[in-house]
Order: sequence, then C-alpha cells, then structure tokens
Amino acid sequence: MNIVVFTGAGISAEAGISTFRGSDGLWDKYRIEDVATPHAWKKNPKLVLDFYNQRRKQVIETTPTEAHFLLAELQKLYPSTSVITQNIDDLHERAGSKVIHLHGEIRKARSTANDSLIIAIEGWRLDLGDLCPLGSQLRPHVVWFGEEVPMMNKAIKLASEADVFLVIGTSLLVYPAASLLHYVPAHADKWIIDPNAENMHVPGFKKISQSASAGLKTWRSLMKL
Repeated sequence: MNIVVFTGAGISAEAGISTFRGSDGLWDKYRIEDVATPHAWKKNPKLVLDFYNQRRKQVIETTPTEAHFLLAELQKLYPSTSVITQNIDDLHERAGSKVIHLHGEIRKARSTANDSLIIAIEGWRLDLGDLCPLGSQLRPHVVWFGEEVPMMNKAIKLASEADVFLVIGTSLLVYPAASLLHYVPAHADKWIIDPNAENMHVPGFKKISQSASAGLKTWRSLMKL
C-alpha cells in the first residue's frame, strides 16, 4: 500500500511556527515581493537574509509536534509511506521522517554560482559575506516565488502511484505544489485534515476538520492503521 502524505504550514503551526496566510502570518509584516522573489534578492539581499534569519531562529527554537511524530511512526510501520511537504522547516526530519521538500530547507544555504552546491547552516544566521567554496555569496536554500520547483516531478510521480493520499494542514492555494492533487489516481483513498476542511473545495476527498495532531489520530483510527 503506497501512502503519500502531503503537508503544509498547518502541521508546523501547532509547533508555534508562524504561517504566511494566517491572521498572524509573516506576510502581515513583509511583502512577498520584498523578501521571497529573485528580484527581492537582487534589490536588497540583506533584507532577504534578515527575514530568513528570523524564520530560521524560530525553527531552531521549536520542537516537532505530535503530528510529526505520528507520521514518523507511520513511515516505520509502512515503509512505502512518502511524506511530501511544502514546509521549509526540519520538524519532520527531527521527528524521524524521511521527507521530500518542495520549497527547500531553511537550515541549508546554497551557492549563487552553482545551485547544486548546498551547505548546512550552523546556527541561525546567514549574512552578507558568507561565501560558498567557490567564493560566491550564499543564499537561503528555498524556492522563491517565480522559481522552478526542482522536486516537483518526483512528487508528481509519487502522487500518481498513491493508493492512499493524505493532505494535512495546507490551504492548497500555492501552485504548482497544490496541483499534486490532480495526479492522484481515481481509485486512491483521498483524505484531507485541516481545521477548515469542510469549507475547502476538494472533490473526492474525505474531510476531517481537526488540527493536524488530532486529525491524524482520527484518520489512523478510521483507516485501522
């Protein structure tokens, strides 16, 4: 049984990590165009670095939630389980899961001279003057708006082979990530866990209107997993 889990900001919100689209989201304090686009990086790299430094510090200071640990346990019980996330934090990994990050990883940096040169960040700061071994400035290893999503094809392949497809804590408003739902086979058992699930237009999906942790326990009970 191929279980594919697709997670978004809601699973990390329980840990206290600010979401972009919530009422207290980070976008209330910053404009997308100023901190999360290639143009923003060219215009004001220091502002971009400072923004991600704040996010990185927050991630380091938080711990995985019950939902993160439940998914790690699910992967151990069913090794064919895949976790795909839109999140750039490392809470899934710290709970013990193997994860495909669609939008990059906040605790890594990459070379501006060679995209394949990726380096772990020690601590929470990445500043102007921090260079890669090639001598170029390091940038956050995240996918900005307007950039390609390198792991998308791998995620599409997994979604297309799913027997069970579970969505947790995502608004399904960010593309191309949200388009994964279009690749899930018609025969697959499809679920969505989100406090706002009942108000979401996701035809063919069974809905659990609960938080990530509570919803996962309900889902596992219903699935007898």
